[in-house]
Amino acid sequence: MGNLQVATLAGGCFWCLEAVFDELKGVHSVESGYTGGQVPHPSYQDVCNGDTGHAEAVQVTFDPSILSYHDLLTVFFTVHDPTTLNRQGSDVGTQYRSAISYHDEEQKNIAGQVIHEISAAKIWDGSIVTELAAFEKFYPAEEYHQEYFVNNRSQPYCQFVIAPKVTKFRKKFAERLKK
Repeated sequence: MGNLQVATLAGGCFWCLEAVFDELKGVHSVESGYTGGQVPHPSYQDVCNGDTGHAEAVQVTFDPSILSYHDLLTVFFTVHDPTTLNRQGSDVGTQYRSAISYHDEEQKNIAGQVIHEISAAKIWDGSIVTELAAFEKFYPAEEYHQEYFVNNRSQPYCQFVIAPKVTKFRKKFAERLKK
């Protein structure tokens, strides 16, 4: 395995993003957590209350020799709606915002390029409102949030919200699935 890189992405529910990225070839690990806020070590309840400034996010560790940051972001922009400000589906609040926390100038530039490409391709009806900010801190979510989809498939939220996103991802990126 080559030198691994880290991406920190928020796209609404962290369970949805984790379920998709877990299946993406080149991804070494995915951790659900919180980023972009002012309160150290927030709890899920703190973040859900919307008082901490954090977004539900995932930290994706990936091998750039297998999966480029550009391609990772292309998947990211396919599996969530980057045009809804502080909302994903019925989840509403700043904790559900679309955001990319870049770890260096190269990630910042690539993120800007992908946003431009997605906007120009008119994949989404509205304008992309994804926040682009320098990475500061990531706090892992409580253990019961890790691998939530895998461990709770029969839960209604998993069946009606996460499963359709995973199905869409598998169909669109079949050649990029882990074996």
